[in-house]
Parts: sequence; structure tokens; C-alpha cells
Amino acid sequence: MVRRYEMRTAGPGPSDPGTRGPDHRTPHSRPIGPQVSQLSVPALGVRITRVFALASLAAVLVGCGGQSAQAPTAAGARDRASTNGADTSGFAIVKLDPALDAIVSPDAALETIGDRFGLTEGPVWIQDDASGHLLFSDLISNVIYKWAPGGQLSAFVENVYDGPDILNVGQQTRRGRMNVLIIGANGLTLDREGRLIVASPASRAVFRLEKDGTRTVLADRFQGKRFNGPNDVVVKSNGSIYFTDGNSGLRGGANSPLREIQFNGFYMVRDNTVTLVGSNKEFSEGFPNGIALSPDEKHLYVTIGRKIMRYQVQPDDTVANATEFLDVQGNDGLKVDANGNVFSTTGAGPGEVRITSSEGKRLGTLRLPQPPGEPREQICATNVGFGDADGKGLYITACTHVYHVRLNSPGVRPGPR
Repeated sequence: MVRRYEMRTAGPGPSDPGTRGPDHRTPHSRPIGPQVSQLSVPALGVRITRVFALASLAAVLVGCGGQSAQAPTAAGARDRASTNGADTSGFAIVKLDPALDAIVSPDAALETIGDRFGLTEGPVWIQDDASGHLLFSDLISNVIYKWAPGGQLSAFVENVYDGPDILNVGQQTRRGRMNVLIIGANGLTLDREGRLIVASPASRAVFRLEKDGTRTVLADRFQGKRFNGPNDVVVKSNGSIYFTDGNSGLRGGANSPLREIQFNGFYMVRDNTVTLVGSNKEFSEGFPNGIALSPDEKHLYVTIGRKIMRYQVQPDDTVANATEFLDVQGNDGLKVDANGNVFSTTGAGPGEVRITSSEGKRLGTLRLPQPPGEPREQICATNVGFGDADGKGLYITACTHVYHVRLNSPGVRPGPR
């Protein structure tokens, strides 16, 4: 079968409230109307490997007056205006600052390494041999998958949730037109011994997968009360584990009668002790979701609703001096590259990966394809992970899909150093 891809140029157009373009809502950034070249993608098939090649990409600055962060309603309208009228069916790299070229080339290709999944999350690369492999979660299928270069896909862990209460666990969510349940693993990472650390919402626990396949529960309670649904996880070089706790472990979510902790926190596990290091008590919306450390481990990033917060890590591994790093529409998982640039995702969709400098300046956006037609697919952006032997591969979990883009600079990979 021959697939034809029509090159189109997208730019500012008429107002379309249903289109969400790239956000740029920090004191360091200015409203812009990006123009990009992109590919219009017909309905996606079931072939495992496809490459969306980009021939040329450019960005044009308009409205050069600097603006500070605005109220959510006004900011959301401004963001939509930046790409209204643009065709969003193809993959595009939207450059907001020339510094983006040092991170990703304008003609970088998007490779589909897998599709037809339920709801993917938690990509983590394991460099255990010359080629290495990727692990990622499927929240609906209750499976952790393993993908190796060359296209070999297999189930690495089945029955992530293996408890007795299947009728009451797992929050309902939407995937495309379907109502589905979150049962499987969410965030994944590695400790310094290379063991897999799993945030398991339905199990309401964070556990470690031992080399012999057994599981060791690292945290399932705070002050005797069960977590609501661990979401994402990161490990510091000294072994301290940070994780976020949402509501997705409970069938009724935040309204479940089984909820034991009446707020959503992010926690640290150190020396077998669980410590609350922060929560959503002071935020008007959202819960702690994505979590990542800076390359020097001096800062901890946490997404909470619209906010990406940055905390200073203290000598005892608690955090202090919270500052707002970014205010954007839609937040999910995030990672930080070796130069401190933050790669954050939009969550349910449309799928975008935002790239922001450590100073809080928006550099650009990777906009994922949004194929038309029925049955409706959902290509979102739930999380990212750095991989390949040189650390320059960006793996994007995108609900039904998993994508790969080669970068010009490496990211921070967890595990043995």
C-alpha cells in the first residue's frame, strides 16, 4: 500500500475554540502565531513502523509586545488563537525560540513504534545490552509492555493489578469515545540498581519489581491510610523515591467512599519511611501528577492542575521554596534533559510535548498527529522518556500510540550511572 502525505503550511487563522495550540504562558515568553510545515496524515493503519517526515519548518513572531502570565480564561483564548485555522492532522514541530534547533532538528521525523494500545504511560528505557529496550505501561490492559529496536513487542508484566477487589478499583476515564477503567501501571522508573519501580494506581501502591520477578511494596499508606492512586515516580541518586498520588486508584475517583486520604499529595520514601513533602491543598484545581528531578537534583518539578511547580530539594531530601515554573492548559507527565530543559505533556489531548528552558522560557512544541474519521482515535501525550544508547531518543506515550523522535541533545535516563 502506498501512503501519500500532503505537505501543508499552517498559520494563524479564524477563531476555533475546539483547537488548542501551543501554550506560552510565562513571564519570559511572548504571544506568537507560529507558522509550521506539517504532514496531513490519512487514517492510520496497523503497521508497526511509520515515519512522518518533515520537509521544512519555520516560526514567525507576531505581536512582539511582552506580556506577563494572564488569567486562565484570557490565556486560554490567546493560546487557541495562536494556531486557530491550522491543520492539526499531521506531526509538526512548532519553534518558538531559535534555541529549539539545538534540542531537536526542524526536519526531525516522528516514528510510530506501536499503536492499538489502550492508554499508554510511563516510558522508561533500559540499556541492558548494546541495543537496549523500552518499557511502558498500558493503564487499560493491565500490562507493562517491552519494545526492542527492530519492532519486537511483548508483555513484560501482566496483571499489574492482581488484587481481589476488581469491581471497586480503577477510576473511570475516557479514551476516544470509550469509557474505560484505569487498572494497570502508570509511571515507571528505575532505581540505581536497575530495578523497575512502578506506580500502580489500582493497587494504591508503589512497588519494586525484583530481578526474580517478585514484587516488593515500597509504599501503600501514609500514617496508616491507604493512598488514593499513585501516579508517577522518580528516584534520586541516593535512593530516595518521590511519587505523586492522584485519585485514579478508586472507581469513584475523589468521590469514592473508599477514599482514606482527603487530599492529594506527593511523597518521599527514604529509609523505609514515607514522608509527605507537598500537596494540592493550596491549589484551586488538580492533583499532583507528573514528577521529575533536575539534572543536578537540586530541584523537583511537579505538575498540579495548570501549574508546573518547582521546589528546592533540601539536604534531607524534603522540598521547600515552591515557585511557579509554568502555567499552561493541560499537564501530565514530564522529564528533564541533561541541559535542564523541561519536556512536559498535555495529557488527554490533543497531544503536545512542550519544551521549556530551565529559566522558564518556552522554546517549542512537538505537536502529534490527530487523524480524522471514525472510530475516533485518541492521540494524546501522557508522558515522555529519554532512551536509545546515546540518550537522544525521545519516547512519547500517546494514549493509543507510542512514538519516537531523535533529538540533538541527550536526556536524563534513570537507573545505573
